[in-house]
Amino acid sequence: MPKGDGGTIRPGQQVAVKESVLPFKRFRTEAGRSVDTLLGPEMHSTGEVMGFDRDFPHAFAKSQLAAYTGGLPTHGNVFLSVSDTDKRQLPLIATRLKELGFTVCATEGTASVLRRYGIDSRVVSKITETPEHEQEVQSEYGDDYIGKNPVQMIEDGEIDMVLNTPSSRGSRSDGYAIRASAVIADIPQFTTMTEFSAVLLAIEAVKANDYQVMSIQEHAKQLFASEKE
Repeated sequence: MPKGDGGTIRPGQQVAVKESVLPFKRFRTEAGRSVDTLLGPEMHSTGEVMGFDRDFPHAFAKSQLAAYTGGLPTHGNVFLSVSDTDKRQLPLIATRLKELGFTVCATEGTASVLRRYGIDSRVVSKITETPEHEQEVQSEYGDDYIGKNPVQMIEDGEIDMVLNTPSSRGSRSDGYAIRASAVIADIPQFTTMTEFSAVLLAIEAVKANDYQVMSIQEHAKQLFASEKE
């Protein structure tokens, strides 16, 4: 906004980021499985947490620390599976992840896009993949082929963060299983490229570990002083 609602922030003014916390872990399907993170009629109420700091990356990082046990990871394996409309942004996302010290894991379609840009990734199988196609993928990617699907890796504790933006019917089916597994494992997961761009900024803040901490009373004094200027 050009004015108000964050559009006019004075130098030194803090930023607040509010994150919704939905009770997905409390619900199960009739088969006893965890529910998807897509909103359903059972989500009548939500919890909310707020991160508050001197700039957006630090405030966002604090909001994720409250939303997920341990907050955002600073290393490890990140699983990427994005829709065709999001693949244009994928090389920049993957490159930044590798610069931050992460290993990128991706399904065949996503990995092929990264390969065209000279970006290495570990290739995982799709949940709905046939054994014959798995053999074809393994012969093409060799040692970069993991031989597990993302749900198996999440259950084995081998994935630290998930970006999943599905589009096709098969991808939506796989996406349901991936997101439900991530809920059970309590690992950060994101379904839009916009939010994941903010995640990359926040990870830098987590690595720096230089959060500002103050009481509400201290903040009130600081805010009152800035209003008088």
